Amino acid sequence: MTTFVDRVELHVAAGNGGHGCASVHREKFKPLGGPDGGDGGRGGDVVLVVDRDVTTLLEYHHSPHRRATNGRPGAGGNRTGADGADLVLPVPDGTVVMDRRGTVLADLVGQGTTFVAGQGGRGGLGNAALASARRKAPGFALLGEPGESRDLVLELKSVADVGLIGYPSAGKSSLISVLSAARPKIADYPFTTLVPNLGVVSAGSTVYTVADVPGLIPGASQGKGLGLTFLRHVERCAVLVHVLDCATLESDRDPLSDLDAIEAELSQYGGLADRPRLVALNKTDIPEGQDLADIVRPELAARGLRVFEVSAVSRKGLKELSYALAEIVAQARAARPEQAPTRIVIRPQAVNDQGFTVRREAVGDGEPLFRVRGEKPERWVRQTDFSNDEAVGYLADRLARLGVEEALVKAGAREGDGVAIGPEDNAVIFDWEPSVSVGAEMLGRRGEDHRLNETRPAVQRRREREAKRHDAAQREYDAFDPFEE
Repeated sequence: MTTFVDRVELHVAAGNGGHGCASVHREKFKPLGGPDGGDGGRGGDVVLVVDRDVTTLLEYHHSPHRRATNGRPGAGGNRTGADGADLVLPVPDGTVVMDRRGTVLADLVGQGTTFVAGQGGRGGLGNAALASARRKAPGFALLGEPGESRDLVLELKSVADVGLIGYPSAGKSSLISVLSAARPKIADYPFTTLVPNLGVVSAGSTVYTVADVPGLIPGASQGKGLGLTFLRHVERCAVLVHVLDCATLESDRDPLSDLDAIEAELSQYGGLADRPRLVALNKTDIPEGQDLADIVRPELAARGLRVFEVSAVSRKGLKELSYALAEIVAQARAARPEQAPTRIVIRPQAVNDQGFTVRREAVGDGEPLFRVRGEKPERWVRQTDFSNDEAVGYLADRLARLGVEEALVKAGAREGDGVAIGPEDNAVIFDWEPSVSVGAEMLGRRGEDHRLNETRPAVQRRREREAKRHDAAQREYDAFDPFEE
């Protein structure tokens, strides 16, 4: 059974906002009580938060679909709907959040670090909030916005100061078990370690974490063995330790060839050339291992590497190795730039920024299509109930006040041209009929808008011409006598 997962696909959906309520206050002897429809509640967010008690992404491997709760709709009596509850998803320290194209959205490092993976939808306004001096009793309310849906990829990169790298059965797990309180599985067969193990080491006043990376063999950077799966876990390490087996039973291996093979894989993986290296010649408690260590030590020193002869059984050289690692980790921490305090940058909107764009496009039949993109127009369209004439008229008022009609005229739009508001895959398309004037004073009974029923002058003239042609054709037909020579 899988117990460790460090890469998953997560499908999140934030909660939808609740719809606003269209209601009129009703009370005995008060026939004109006025609108009292409440607003809808906000949809819940989906939030990723770092929890150090979580060490794997296994939970999301089994349950990859997560949804926050929706906001409740408003009600009469000016009652606002309840907000949807946020869905908080704990993730391990060092989780990288990406989209499906590989773009990094967040790098979650540090206890309590959060990332809003899905934004909940806004609640719709009730008719009480839409009332004005000219629209005293709106017969409509705004719909709640849908919550944000995302397909994410979560990758875990262990947050460790020291990475132990080397061939399978080189003794990495044994070293981490004696250097720290970690108790990994240890056996005398290859690929005993199937997951990265973390341990905490104290050396003087320095406390640091050590991780062993399993399954590094030639070809690991191309996916052979387990190396490609776990190489990402050394990316955050400040120092790498080559654990070389001086008592291997394989005749075609020796410490120098093992070192060259692992370095070749690290080079092909990339991004680790600047990390300092140490070499731990392991299993020197065995006489043959000590003899081999004496042979290869001068060559390793000639390469500029600090070499330590260690043994997990006799604990030889472990103290010297732990203090050397603590020194390098302390230097790396001191060299890190101090994190600047968070500052809120306010960027005021430009005076001539309309907040939307109008682009002319060509559809298949050659007729023009004008696409309107902008946060406000698209949000207003999503919140409009198109089954309610008054709500559609209210949308037309808002778009006209924003300047959309004027921008369409400047772009060359004519009556009857198609206008799309929104992206290509989710747009509302309608035939444009420019209005001469807009305003709530043109509204009739609640839920109606006379502008949607009245005939435009251009349309009226076209219909009159069609009627005249029809009458002329009818007269010719009536006057035709097939038996007349």
